[in-house]
Amino acid sequence: MEFQRFQHAFANHLRDPRRAPRPVGVPARGMAVYQELVSNNLQGFVDSAFPVCRAILGEARWQRLGRRFRRDWPLQTPWFREIPREFVRFLAVTPRLRLPRWLPELAHYEWVELAADIADAPIPPHDPAGDLRHGTVVLNPVLFNLAYAWPVHRIGPDWRPRKAQATQLLVYRDADDVVRFSETNPVTARLLALLAASPQTGETAARQIAAELQHADPERLVDFAVELLADLRRQGVVLGTL
Repeated sequence: MEFQRFQHAFANHLRDPRRAPRPVGVPARGMAVYQELVSNNLQGFVDSAFPVCRAILGEARWQRLGRRFRRDWPLQTPWFREIPREFVRFLAVTPRLRLPRWLPELAHYEWVELAADIADAPIPPHDPAGDLRHGTVVLNPVLFNLAYAWPVHRIGPDWRPRKAQATQLLVYRDADDVVRFSETNPVTARLLALLAASPQTGETAARQIAAELQHADPERLVDFAVELLADLRRQGVVLGTL
């Protein structure tokens, strides 16, 4: 128990040296080395994952945000690659950060690029030339079907939105292991969500959407959906059918 108390005191001082006293018996110089190593490593993972957020906030404000993340967030993952995801969660739920309202979504969008790049998802069996109307549609296993309140894909140091704008985006990794981005719309997003939720044919998913929309001409919507799926197959979002 004594050693565990020492560990907690040591970690608390690393997180917040201004408020948590240095453990008794630990030299100040040695503690400073640990402090620098931990701060630089954690901040380095955050810096590399969120370049747009960093550029927008400016270095001083960004470093303050990083210090608060290290101080306040219960970072317990043993995996370095999960640190950016924890930072996204920190931004989403921590009150009184005084950040632009759209910055948590922008950070999530930047994190998704990393998540798609490192995802370990084997390609499922499929027929790349299968019938998308009558066959069970197979989606790219590295596909993020995203909905945001802000146009995060347009935000940068030279442009920031003044009002919310509902935005649907696809982020996926293609056959060449390149992460791709595509702006879409609510109907396409709903179609892909249905296909991701359960194995089904393109026609089945399209008819459900037609029912939800109370579409006057369901057959026309089915035809449109099949053409859309064919285009998504060319892009690499859809792989084919079972």
